Amino acid sequence: MLKKAILMVSVLAVILSACGGDDGEASSAADCEVGATDGDLNFYNWSEYIDPELITAFEDEYGVSVIESFYESNEAMLSQIQGGVSYDLIVPSDYMVNIMISEELLVELNKDAIPNFANMDSDFTSQPYDDGANYSAAYQYGTTGLGVNTALVGEDFEASWALVFDPALTSEYPGGVSLLNDPRETMGAALMYLGYSLNDADADHLAEAVALIQDAKDNIAAFDSDQYDESLTAGEVAVAHGYSGNMIVSIGEADNPDDYVYVLPEEGATLWIDNMAIPTNAASVCTAHTFIDFLLDAENGATLTNWNYYGSPNAASQEFLDQEVIDFYADTASANTEVIEDQGDYEINYTDALAEAKS
Repeated sequence: MLKKAILMVSVLAVILSACGGDDGEASSAADCEVGATDGDLNFYNWSEYIDPELITAFEDEYGVSVIESFYESNEAMLSQIQGGVSYDLIVPSDYMVNIMISEELLVELNKDAIPNFANMDSDFTSQPYDDGANYSAAYQYGTTGLGVNTALVGEDFEASWALVFDPALTSEYPGGVSLLNDPRETMGAALMYLGYSLNDADADHLAEAVALIQDAKDNIAAFDSDQYDESLTAGEVAVAHGYSGNMIVSIGEADNPDDYVYVLPEEGATLWIDNMAIPTNAASVCTAHTFIDFLLDAENGATLTNWNYYGSPNAASQEFLDQEVIDFYADTASANTEVIEDQGDYEINYTDALAEAKS
């Protein structure tokens, strides 16, 4: 477990150095008992992010149904919640938790109804986006980088965002490349390639990033946050922008896994923590608490991580994790990574910029 501990220090050192913190307040803690349910669970999550058998096990144990819906970006999810659509449990990333707390969109968690919260590594309960983890419980963490088909790109390539942004390279790739349909991730990748921080809030720099993507667009096959990993391993694109766990799982399941590699570009990559949180307009608040507690169980938490290949913030799960998962995240600990930070009123500019770049 030493490698895991080293990675945890590296992950948390980066995240704790980020700006943030919640200035707003949200609703008071819910009045729920341990194991209580108050209806079916409307679960709004990223795609391919939870073992279906965990969903089935929860439904069987508690006699409720879990209705799953999926989103492609934090911003898409936020728009739905702001628009009044009711979900019982969501999985926002670090900076988005801060935004939603500030906008009073999250229920304060009742820790008495989540006894397995004690299984959480204490470092994940003291993050600046929700210090004390009053409104969120860490779900998984990981990185955002590039999946590369070396049979199409070649073995001798530079781990750089040039693999998706330089037309001199991408025009030679059969099928082109794909980018995430995510404002902060894709605009952040462009900013990093240009030598800026992914949190850069200079309008001129963002305009440069828009122009970069537009210049590369002839060879961008898709802006896709859902099927990018399958597109890569099916040979439909040569390089795919995406999340560590999805990439590693798809590469491992490919007929020719040795032809693929997941890399973190040398200019920088995103390091993130996703979290479980309950919107203030949730209909089944107690069921949501019980589901959080269910996933924070030591063995259930390990099942989650061993299935989706993301890092686990659950300290009690560590003894049940596959060594391959532990080693993978230990190997990324020294990478050049950056955490997305809430940029306040400037956030809308990233969303507008991606829309302009795609148009």
